[in-house]
Amino acid sequence: MKLHTLPKITTRSKKRVGRGYGSGKGGHTTGRGTKGLKARGKIRVGFEGGQTSLVSRLPLRRGKGNLSAGKKPLVVNVKYLNLLPKNTLVTVDILITNKIVKKDEAQKYGIKILGDGKLIVPLKVNLPTSKMAAKKIKEAGGEIVKPKTQNQKPKIKVRNKKLEKEKGEK
Repeated sequence: MKLHTLPKITTRSKKRVGRGYGSGKGGHTTGRGTKGLKARGKIRVGFEGGQTSLVSRLPLRRGKGNLSAGKKPLVVNVKYLNLLPKNTLVTVDILITNKIVKKDEAQKYGIKILGDGKLIVPLKVNLPTSKMAAKKIKEAGGEIVKPKTQNQKPKIKVRNKKLEKEKGEK
């Protein structure tokens, strides 16, 4: 066996810290500095040096999967609707095709129209709107078409028998 015929080794073996002088990383403090918890042992995951941990700082929300914040809809201001042609029925699909919103975001969060800016073009809007946006759409000569909700429960009047008896007696 000759030295020039040996294969080259690119990876070195790991230095075993704190295992004496022959281990490859001296004795005594072995690269851990002097004193303190980090020099002596392991530190648990999430330890922040004595400061109140992130888990303790967050509000207690019970149940599984309650960590995410509420999903708010995408905001589309009235001024961007001027890009659409006259008397268009404004839906999510129309806003996607005119590249006002991105498809994946619109489907994930939904869309709400707010009243920032001026609206010149009369439009029929079939999306949730703020009061100011609704006012500006109507001023421009457009209208708001209420979207049909599929799982809407019919309103049932609950009768209070005691009140009915009192009204009948009087």
